[in-house]
Amino acid sequence: MNILLKRILDRLVRTGNLKVTGPKGLSVIFGDGSGDLVHMHIKTAHAERAITFDPMLAVPEAYMDGELDILEGGVLGVMRIAFQNMGSGGIDATWSKAIEGLRHAFRRLQQINTAARARRNVQRHYDLSGDLYRLFLDEDMQYSCAYFEQPDMTLDEAQAAKKRHIAAKLRLKAGQTVLDIGSGWGGLGLYLAKSFDVDVQGVTLSTEQHGVATDRAHAQGLENRVHFEVRDYRELNERFDGIVSVGMFEHVGVNHYRTFFDKSATLLKPDGVMLLHTIGRSGAPWATSAFIRKYIFPGGYIPSLSEVMPAIEKSGLIVTDIEILRLHYAETLRHWSERFAANRDRAKAIYDERFCRMWEFYLAASEAAFRWQDLVIFQIQIAKKNDTLPMSRDYMAKCEKALEMRDMGHRPKAPAAKPARRRKVADTE
Repeated sequence: MNILLKRILDRLVRTGNLKVTGPKGLSVIFGDGSGDLVHMHIKTAHAERAITFDPMLAVPEAYMDGELDILEGGVLGVMRIAFQNMGSGGIDATWSKAIEGLRHAFRRLQQINTAARARRNVQRHYDLSGDLYRLFLDEDMQYSCAYFEQPDMTLDEAQAAKKRHIAAKLRLKAGQTVLDIGSGWGGLGLYLAKSFDVDVQGVTLSTEQHGVATDRAHAQGLENRVHFEVRDYRELNERFDGIVSVGMFEHVGVNHYRTFFDKSATLLKPDGVMLLHTIGRSGAPWATSAFIRKYIFPGGYIPSLSEVMPAIEKSGLIVTDIEILRLHYAETLRHWSERFAANRDRAKAIYDERFCRMWEFYLAASEAAFRWQDLVIFQIQIAKKNDTLPMSRDYMAKCEKALEMRDMGHRPKAPAAKPARRRKVADTE
């Protein structure tokens, strides 16, 4: 191991039990010996140099390329030691702070998400094979944070609870129209249509997701009630009783927050309700992980609440409720990682070994960020008028309970859609 990297790790790793084996086979122990052993083997001098100067990007790249192996403790263990030392008295290297500071300073240049660029960015991640996502997602293919009402819930149970939790905050009534911005694999839109007898328009920039969602609507006999389009939300002109956006705002980019909420204000009817579900930071604004930005979510950005609220205020919309979900995404990612590991050979058959190592790092590093850094989920309920919603939050719990009873079969389901019914066209300005 080179002298500079050894000095850096000596300064950084104050707690934990990290063993690093260098390219020449020499092993060094860092930390105070507490906790489970994490053993990292840096196999090449090239990887060792890169990690010395830019560890946040070079460690995952070396892992992807097979130049670094984690012999004990896994990626989650490596990230736990890194994050816990950075956040609890460990001394981060000056050069590392400088690199991350530059990334933060230039974050706006990295997030000029025009319609064309936004579509290209989405294709990098969401147009991967639907067969890949089926390997680790729940049965409904919910690719966003689940809601663990009880810690022993299965992933499918927690994702069903998430849909109920979001639906209850929309305060929907039969016959209304709903816009789903970033409709994913279609599960939420289909659920709202069936649960509330509403018409749903979903928009996505992913052709793969659009195809799957449309097929699901036809398979469930909801093609006259739920309509999915490959379309940028900025192109819409209709007005809706409800707007929901789950896991899409992370791709808007800090430059475009005002555009997003200004457009939402024009799309929402005077008595309408909007629910925004997005990853956020509980701390101050900071740059997107270099690895995540380069390989997973190009153009993506995780906002602090202080960056979101001014854009909502200036749009004329009213924030009626904010809920912070803390460890729910960590648990969701744990389930995804376990499922991906169980189906790794099938994922490798779809792509290759490098892709599998990249995906393993992405899932584990993301879980670590929700467990030991400042990532959380914001659920922000928004309206246009101060009296649109009840004065207390009791209606949310009552609606969730009613939906749970219905989902469990204790109450009759909503009437099936009439085949001849046309999808309701939302009002225009």
